[in-house]
Amino acid sequence: MERSSSILIVEDSPTLALTYREYLRPLGLPVEIAETGETALKKIDAALPSVILLDLMLPDMDGLEILKRLHDEKRDVRVIVITAHGSVKVAVDAMREGATDFLLKPFSAERILTTVRNALEIHRLSGLVEQFAGGRAKKFERFIGSSPAMQAVYRMIEDCAASKASVFIMGPSGTGKELCAEAVHNQSPRKDKRFVALNCAAIPANLIESEIFGHKKGAFTGATADRDGAAVTADGGTLFLDEICEMPLDLQAKLLRFIQTGQVVPVGSNTPRNVNVRFVCATNRNPWEEVEAGRFREDLYYRLHVVPIHLPPLAERGDDVLLIAHHLLAQYAAEEAKTFDQIEPEAEARLKAHSWPGNVRELGNVIHSAVVLNDGPVLTTKMLERLMGPTRRLRAEAGIPEAAPARPAPAPAAFSAMPISAEEIEPLAVSERRIIEHAISLMGGKVRKAAKKLEVNPSTLYRKLKEWEEA
Repeated sequence: MERSSSILIVEDSPTLALTYREYLRPLGLPVEIAETGETALKKIDAALPSVILLDLMLPDMDGLEILKRLHDEKRDVRVIVITAHGSVKVAVDAMREGATDFLLKPFSAERILTTVRNALEIHRLSGLVEQFAGGRAKKFERFIGSSPAMQAVYRMIEDCAASKASVFIMGPSGTGKELCAEAVHNQSPRKDKRFVALNCAAIPANLIESEIFGHKKGAFTGATADRDGAAVTADGGTLFLDEICEMPLDLQAKLLRFIQTGQVVPVGSNTPRNVNVRFVCATNRNPWEEVEAGRFREDLYYRLHVVPIHLPPLAERGDDVLLIAHHLLAQYAAEEAKTFDQIEPEAEARLKAHSWPGNVRELGNVIHSAVVLNDGPVLTTKMLERLMGPTRRLRAEAGIPEAAPARPAPAPAAFSAMPISAEEIEPLAVSERRIIEHAISLMGGKVRKAAKKLEVNPSTLYRKLKEWEEA
């Protein structure tokens, strides 16, 4: 949530107010007290709380007046009415004016604690729903999407962020695993320290130890000066190890020792250095299958796989594809100085019908290419066809008829023919990017397999993907 949770107790009896505050101490949240209606309204205007415990019998006004004002102003707050004058009529009147629960004095600590906990959770969830209401592409950190699958991810991030436990992010390529790691860091108490990301697959095996732990001058050829590694750079913050299953087994043993001892030893040194980092890892593989295949240490798996977060493929995120597409269209239109500002309905149906094997990364590439190669203001189906190729997943809600499943999908026109006119010639960098990302899509998001087919080093593809993400 953007606003920190807090509680306001509106009760004219100081003894009862202090008692309620003591009851709520286990929640660990700020609790304010107001003994009059006027004081309560001032506190609400100054800093709107998440939950209000409201006594209806106040010395200067009826508590229902406060309820009515909150209701009329559509304030985002959960109000729990507390009163010794309980009756069905009072309860109905309070609920009509916006109260969310009703407590009759006296009540136990357990009763008020449970009621307030429930109100806080409903307030948090309703905030998420409101954040994404009306099809607006609002963000959770750098994520965009309001689907139930993504809301579950957001909740996992919020729930684990304050912990020191290691987080293991899993999901297909292009789903935003690094964005998830950044969100965990930004929501945590370590947010003011460094977030350091390291792609274990993009670094040659003989250099990855130095990249993580650092090295001393002269430790190996080319080590012309002492250098801190990613672990020391991230001290006090978060160390994100992407594609962790690509890490060589011998280095996995050293990483395990680092996790156990909190000490790193630079290459070429015998002096350990204490480092405090929070580990977040990611992979597009099934980590347990890697353990069973002998490619990933079981003891390291249990150290890192403490809080698992699964990122869903874009095909399982419903209308999120349209939220993301509209956001990217506006972003790339601004970057490329184009006039695009809308997507025609047929093009939206086309986007929803696609299978998106490359997930959000593939969607971003398609939108960016369409913006670069065309003029606005409307993104049309014709602009998308040569970039997306045939529909691989047809959905009834998109209004597109079912295709014969046995027929293999032909390659997009962009890859099957050379330009036939001077106007169709495009920059080499654009063609290279589309060929690489198309190859990765055809290989089911497997960068190493795509690299093998393209006869290039996987690190080359990882480097280019990183450059395109940061561009």
